[in-house]
Amino acid sequence: MKADIIFYNGKINTLDPENPQATAVAIKDGKFIAVADDKTVMQHVEDKTKVVDLHGKTTIPGINDSHTHLIRGGLNYNLELRWDGVPSLADALRMLKEQVDRTPHPQWVRVVGGWTEQQFAERRMPTLEEINAIAPDTPVFILHLYDRALMNGAALRAVGYDKNTPNPPGGEIQKDEQGNPTGLILATPNATILYATLGKGPKLSYEEALNSTKHFMRELNRFGITSVIDAGGGSQNYPDDYKVIDELHKNDELTVRVAYNLFTQKPKEEYEDFNEWIKEVELFQGDDMYRHNGAGEMLVYSAADFEDFLQPRPDLPETMEQELEKVVQLLVKNRWPFRLHATYNESITRFLNVFEKVNKEIPFDGLHWIFDHAETIDERNIERVKALGGGIAIQHRMAYQGEYFVDRYGAKAAEHTPPVKKILQMDVPVGGGTDATRVASYNPWIGIYWLSTGKTVGGERIYSDETILDRQTVLGLYTKGSSWFSNEQGKKGEIKVGQLADLTVLDRDYFKVDQEEIKQIEADLTVVNGKIVYAKGDFSNESPAPLPILPDWSPTKSYNGYYPGSNNLSLGESVQGKNGKDMAKARAMAQAQNQFIHACIGSCNVHGHNHNVARLSNIPVTNYTSFWGTLGCSCFSF
Repeated sequence: MKADIIFYNGKINTLDPENPQATAVAIKDGKFIAVADDKTVMQHVEDKTKVVDLHGKTTIPGINDSHTHLIRGGLNYNLELRWDGVPSLADALRMLKEQVDRTPHPQWVRVVGGWTEQQFAERRMPTLEEINAIAPDTPVFILHLYDRALMNGAALRAVGYDKNTPNPPGGEIQKDEQGNPTGLILATPNATILYATLGKGPKLSYEEALNSTKHFMRELNRFGITSVIDAGGGSQNYPDDYKVIDELHKNDELTVRVAYNLFTQKPKEEYEDFNEWIKEVELFQGDDMYRHNGAGEMLVYSAADFEDFLQPRPDLPETMEQELEKVVQLLVKNRWPFRLHATYNESITRFLNVFEKVNKEIPFDGLHWIFDHAETIDERNIERVKALGGGIAIQHRMAYQGEYFVDRYGAKAAEHTPPVKKILQMDVPVGGGTDATRVASYNPWIGIYWLSTGKTVGGERIYSDETILDRQTVLGLYTKGSSWFSNEQGKKGEIKVGQLADLTVLDRDYFKVDQEEIKQIEADLTVVNGKIVYAKGDFSNESPAPLPILPDWSPTKSYNGYYPGSNNLSLGESVQGKNGKDMAKARAMAQAQNQFIHACIGSCNVHGHNHNVARLSNIPVTNYTSFWGTLGCSCFSF
């Protein structure tokens, strides 16, 4: 059989135990037809075969995020200013000011998750005073994880919050001594107030949402993501909010495979939601690029154990068991896989009581079901999950909230949040994911770093040598392991003859780089279904055509995702048009500079200079190739 495309001269880690290493692959009709050495694979060449030299680079199966929110994230990506990976609060505030200046009335500037103050050199959040000074007239909404949002005065006016606005159940609109809202809204611990407030802002048009979703998928491709399982989400209604992803699929414009779960949207009417969807949606309907995957992660609202570690663990209402049992009976009877948001072991115990009761009446009998998150699950409950044939999808939420967890529950408890090594030892399926875009970043390499080093994004080590995992095992969770969670085990996750042809070529050797460099890994080349969907560096000539960015004022146009930005936007205009070797050199230079920029905190003991004065000035101190920025920190001039 002759190939459509061949990749050779690589260092390929296949994750196939029967054939763990190769140098070349051949692909035909979106599947691997040969995985071997160069000479063997080249037997599949014909005149029409495209041949790509991998330049000896480390190549792995495409990354599969077992729990994310691509559909909702795509609808909003071009609206959002991302602080993911930004190294200092001063930089974040500079970006905010720049975006405020370019955002037209009545649009908002939104920073929606993916960051924590622990990543900043200053180790603090922005203040309401700073935000109001930057944006006196443009509404600004800044979401921090699922615990709070910061709103300026213009945003409060836009949503109509005043001294007469009551607190919703489980939420707080903080007010000053005169009873006026300060701009801080809190989940205590119910995050519904955060969702509801964000939902009051202007939305993208349908055409802009199509464009936004394509850009978000390309941003995921930047990190080697080729598949995701979309876990639904708050304010994500079926079928209305799925029209954009449906159209992109019909037009063959998806660059990420999507398996989607349906998330109930009507408190106290959850059974009615799922009963109606079971009639309308055929189980697993779709194809290998876009398909249905079951129910969840919300099954009933009474089972929502919110993961705000700044707040005490919530007690679930007494009605939970009755409401959950009714929905789970319906799902199991109709053989719908399901997943359930489950943070705390106390909640998991009650959920399992319900599942075991249903199983006695209607056997699960191999039905795939999932606990999402499970940070504090204990060994006894892991045994119960295994007995019922379930799996556990984990995400790097602790990389963003580990410090909060330690403060509340202690360092010893944090070592097993979640107890991934124990879960694997007990032979329960585990899939790696991100829970992006609101509670954590969509960058999977943060999760891979977290599991293999035991560290948060702020650098605090919360896991011991006994609980961290080796790099090969971690990689397996984000590729092969995740396939179980969409009932596609044996179909994807390995570079193996007969499996779907998804792979990523990394810009550095994941297995050899220093542990801190893991966080900086990106793809040089990403392949989905045998097609190149993302390319840079040595492969720049293979890059798909640039996408326009809509609307014109979008933050994506200036910053384009995870810091310092994708598609080489972070390197400035001068880099555009360079050849692959020059591009790779410029990229490496930028990354080297980023390791030293803002490495200091506060005022320098020698010069006493003020970093914020420098960074927030109009002088181009963040152009690190110019006079002012050449030393990495330009505050010396102030």
